[in-house]
Amino acid sequence: MSDIKIRVGTKLDLPNILNLIKELAEYEKAPTEVEVTISEMENWGFGANKLFDFFVAEQNGIIVGLALYYYKYSTWKGKCLFLEDIIVTEKLRGKGIGKILFDKIVEVAKNGKVRRLEWQVLDWNEPAIKFYKKYNATLDPEWLNGKLTNHQLEKL
Repeated sequence: MSDIKIRVGTKLDLPNILNLIKELAEYEKAPTEVEVTISEMENWGFGANKLFDFFVAEQNGIIVGLALYYYKYSTWKGKCLFLEDIIVTEKLRGKGIGKILFDKIVEVAKNGKVRRLEWQVLDWNEPAIKFYKKYNATLDPEWLNGKLTNHQLEKL
C-alpha cells in the first residue's frame, strides 16, 4: 500500500489512537473494558515516566492503524520488546497495513538488540493467528496469562 505512511505517534494522535483502541475492544467482544483516558495516555506515553511508544499508519492524513510497544525485562533472556497491540481499522484490515506496522516493530526489535519480541493473540482470532504464522512465529499454548485487575488488587 504505497499510500500508507508509518510514523512515530505524537500527543496529537492520542484521541484517534483511543478510538482505534475502542474499535479493537469491540472486535474482541470487550467494549466496556477500555478504561484508559487520553490524559493517562499522554502521561504514560510522553511524561517523565514514559511507559510506551507507538507508531501510527496514516492514509491520506487519516490514522488507520497503530502499533504500540514497550520494553520489558526477562530474567532468562534480558531485554525484550513487547508488542501490546497492532490495530488496523476494520474497513482496511487484510490490505497489508498490519504487515507494514509489524515489520516496523521487527525493525525496532532488531535495532534495540532485544533477545525476544513478544505479543499475545486471542486463541479465537484466526486472522491474527494466520498473520503471525506467516512470520514463522512461535504461538505457545503452554503459557497461561495471569493478571489481577485494579479492582482485584484493591481487595488484597
